[in-house]
Amino acid sequence: MSTINSQDDEDTFKILIATDIHLGYLEKDPVRGNDTFVTFDEILDHAQKNEVDFVLLGGDLFHENKPSRRTVHSCLESLRKHCMGDRPVQFEILSDQAVNFHHSKFPWVNYQDRNLNISIPIFSIHGNHDDPTGADALCALDILSCAGLLNHFGRSASVEKIDISPILLRKGRTKIALYGLGAIPDERLYRMFVNKQVTMLRPKEDEDSWFNLFVIHQNRSKHGATNYIPEQFLDDFINLVVWGHEHECKIAPSQNEQQRFYVSQPGSSVVTSLSPGEAVKKHIGLLQVKGKTMKMQKIALETVRTFHMEDIVLADHPDLFNPDNPKVTQAIQAFCMEKVELMLDDAERQRLGNPRQPEKPLIRLRVDYTGGFEPFSVHRFSQKYMDRVANPKDIIHFFRHREQKEKNDNDLNFGRLVSRPASEGMTLRVEDLVKQYFQTAEKKVQLSLLTERGMGEAVQEFVDKEEKDAIEELVKFQLEKTQRFLKERRTDAEEEKIDEEVRKFRESRKKNTEEEDEEVREAMTRARAHRSEDAVLVAASSDEELMDTGVKGTGDSDDGLPATLSRGRGRARGRARGARGQNSTARGSSQRGRGSTSRESATSSRTYKPVPAKNMSIMDAFRSLKPEPSFNSSKSYSEDIIDDDSDLEEISIVSASKVNPRLSSTSSLSKRGSQSQTSRGVDFESDEDEFDPFKSTATSRRTK
Repeated sequence: MSTINSQDDEDTFKILIATDIHLGYLEKDPVRGNDTFVTFDEILDHAQKNEVDFVLLGGDLFHENKPSRRTVHSCLESLRKHCMGDRPVQFEILSDQAVNFHHSKFPWVNYQDRNLNISIPIFSIHGNHDDPTGADALCALDILSCAGLLNHFGRSASVEKIDISPILLRKGRTKIALYGLGAIPDERLYRMFVNKQVTMLRPKEDEDSWFNLFVIHQNRSKHGATNYIPEQFLDDFINLVVWGHEHECKIAPSQNEQQRFYVSQPGSSVVTSLSPGEAVKKHIGLLQVKGKTMKMQKIALETVRTFHMEDIVLADHPDLFNPDNPKVTQAIQAFCMEKVELMLDDAERQRLGNPRQPEKPLIRLRVDYTGGFEPFSVHRFSQKYMDRVANPKDIIHFFRHREQKEKNDNDLNFGRLVSRPASEGMTLRVEDLVKQYFQTAEKKVQLSLLTERGMGEAVQEFVDKEEKDAIEELVKFQLEKTQRFLKERRTDAEEEKIDEEVRKFRESRKKNTEEEDEEVREAMTRARAHRSEDAVLVAASSDEELMDTGVKGTGDSDDGLPATLSRGRGRARGRARGARGQNSTARGSSQRGRGSTSRESATSSRTYKPVPAKNMSIMDAFRSLKPEPSFNSSKSYSEDIIDDDSDLEEISIVSASKVNPRLSSTSSLSKRGSQSQTSRGVDFESDEDEFDPFKSTATSRRTK
């Protein structure tokens, strides 16, 4: 790496570089709640004191996808205090800003806005923690960008092909092409690089005179076959890569011998996991660029809470610990207490030289008790350090290396999966767990319509982004697609032939990964769009029910039961839409037997407890109503909703073809107290009637 003179002149860019600030991490913790806010304020204070031209952030400014009001308020407070002022900005932008900030309603850099007075511009990409989501694909950075306090760039307009257009900056005779790419699922981006679907555009004029700076937020270390981005995928004309997402501080630029560019990994500014990589001293970087040369100056962060970590292997101390000794557990506990005291003394010595550091350190002692030893009570041990350590509940971590069992085709080899402690950075993603489950599950619970990969992505959206309809919409979308396929093939209505066609269709989709990605994207788009629509429908249904309460009376009851027997609509009102049209008598007669007659006790229909329509669990989203095999072109179903005072209602699902004729006739005589609707089965001769097990209408029926 070339060096430049540190003397400031009109041709030198000064850039402050930081990544993974994670604002809001553990904000509710009484001890560590303010750590991220204090450190972020220190980072901007360094930018102000060094009079940098701009600040470059490498993603994960926020720890949560939907940060709290306190987190957003603290962020805005720091940005306004340090980044607004009268100091003029010394560089200019030469590129088309409408392209660089195409996603923004204000497609220009904030310091050129006539209504704002910006002294230190901030350029940031999004990370995997604060990436865009929802129907409008917005993230917290877009709020800051709309307020004019930050410039959000690096968003891709397409998930099929990525064209990275640089922001062209010039200060004197120095020109920088700033490239950015926000966080994208690693496996998808890996595949796009392999398929040559990622292009980095270069300036047409004097392309060799630009200093090319690229900021990215992806896995750098290999977590799986395709769950990372190799440095060799990046173009060789790049001069420096600022790599976010990895939390270990390796800010000193290291050269890639094959591509010849340099890589700087600033790491996180807060400890978010008690792992060895987080124990490295935290730094930010002051990058100076003049012409094609650069210099990186490390700046140690003084407000970061100190973190001390040590490992103990009990089997390495046979002279101290004997597994056969009945008092060996007490000896191990005393030994661990001695180690913790030594680490606390070391932390206190470091803090004495820096009064800005938090008082209580983070302590982690990992104990390998392999060899017949037993762990002691961690909770009792932690009580001794409640007032001295910031993480008393996590001081001790017991683990042992599991021996691999003999290979068995029916059993999952967990010894191979858990080869090291989870605290060392081994992460299992949700989609990997879903795929692993179905690969090792019995044949009767294997997926027959959906694919493991598509289901894994839907579950990932359900868990990480709180898209509660993600799984349901994916199932609906793939069900509709399969039905259209079967109609086009004009398959005979026989179960064996249908199963065979579905199996072939599923295998063809598994081979076409691009089509499968498109299905997942379409399902996620539907889920986000339906979220806002459902909120409106729920509000409207509530208003209707409130109005209906005043007009329902004894005249609607065919049993002549008093309306006073009907208790309030209770929880069932918002949980089963089919209950909306029920009269008061139908509801009152089903609650704990009050108002019920002897005829009701004679009913033989089984009842099941349904799940709320929206706040469903993952496994509930997998459930579907499976019709019994029949050669008829259509089949009717009816559904009983029974209100109850408990948290879950009861639902009875019976085939209409098996319903007692007396019950059916009684149900048909009900005026407003019942609703019924039939769902047709798969009919390959008609385009109008399609069986959809997810669109069932709740039906109330008074049984005899």
